[in-house]
This record gives sequence, structure tokens and C-alpha cells, in this order.
Amino acid sequence: MAEIDGARLDRLIAARGTSQSEVARAIGVSQPTIGRLISGETRETGKIIELARFLKTTPEYLIGEVESPDLAAPAFAAPEDAAAQLDLVPIDEISLEFGMGATLMDDDHEVVRRYVPADWIAHFTKSHPSLLRFARGRGDSMYPTILDGDLVLIDMGETRLTRQDEIWAVGYGDLGGLKRLRSVGKGTIKILSDNPSVSDEVFDMDEIRLFGRVCGNLRKM
Repeated sequence: MAEIDGARLDRLIAARGTSQSEVARAIGVSQPTIGRLISGETRETGKIIELARFLKTTPEYLIGEVESPDLAAPAFAAPEDAAAQLDLVPIDEISLEFGMGATLMDDDHEVVRRYVPADWIAHFTKSHPSLLRFARGRGDSMYPTILDGDLVLIDMGETRLTRQDEIWAVGYGDLGGLKRLRSVGKGTIKILSDNPSVSDEVFDMDEIRLFGRVCGNLRKM
């Protein structure tokens, strides 16, 4: 664990117009703990991220790796390093929009990398982040489960229909969509819409391809 520069911590507390007691309350430790960090009696703390955040600086400044306390100073060598420090995992968001109904599939789509908390992702799936994608649904055939424009999390580690009546990102021909799937025997799959006004369809299993199971849905309130 990196060692905090006590003199820097002391100067920064004064510069921010706060006190050891206020810092201690903000990060959930006792005032004597902050005092020991300043005096050098204690040099390490598991609260360095919280400490830096409250004092509007970077962990690197507190441990003496950079000279400027300014947040604009590079806090980490690379985004991946910052993500590792904060326990974030990378998940790509693809610009491909899966129609709820159906839309033309386009292989030429943009990808934006997002960093999200690992423990948050664990609520949805145990698959490795490299197998996950964010994408948006369009249309109203999955209403009210998924609304037009909702951001969904797709687990591309699941490409076999081992779960009945789950929602999948599925392609058929040049079309693709977010649909609930049900195996009805003899190699046939029923593609279901949650919106009762949209008719169900039946395909042979070899006519469709599963991109992954929809394991999460993020909705703007």
C-alpha cells in the first residue's frame, strides 16, 4: 500500500479551509487517525481514494508522485489504471440498435468503451466483462418490459437457448431484435413480444442466431 506524505496532507487540509476533524468525519475515521497520518506515525490508509476525493486532489499527490494537487493533473498513467484503482470494469457500448419489432442489422457500428463498477455488474451476470455489451432497443414490441431507447446489457457469453422465456438479442435473416424466446420442440423457436398487440412468430432454430441474453435494463426516469 502506498505511503501518504504527512506534510502534504497537512498543507492541503489548511489550503482547503477544513480541519482534521472534518476530514475524519467525511471519510469515516477518527480524528487521531488523521493526526497520525500527518505526523508520520501512520503512513498507510485504505481510505486514500475517499481522502483524495474530499480534499479535491489525487491519490498521487498525497503519496508524492505528482507535484500539483490540482485534479486536472494526470491522476493515473492510463484509463485502465484508474479503473483498476476504482474497481471498474470495461464494457463496450455498441451503436447497433436492436429493434423491438425488427431492424436491419449493420455490421459497421461504432463502439464506445464504458467503465462501470464491478460489483454492480455482478448483480446481473457472472460472465467476464469482455463478453458483455451495452446496446439500445428501439420500438414498442417489448413494452412494458423494455421501452423505446432503453439501454440494455447483453451477455454474449450465453448463446445457447438454455433458459425458456428469457429475453435475447436475436438475429434472423438481415433483421435483429430484442425478443423473448421459447423452444416449442422439433427444433423450432417461438419469438414472443411482451406487447400483446404484436403477433408472435415461429422459426426453425437454424434460421436464427443468438447474440446473447439480455441480463439487464437501464432506464432513464
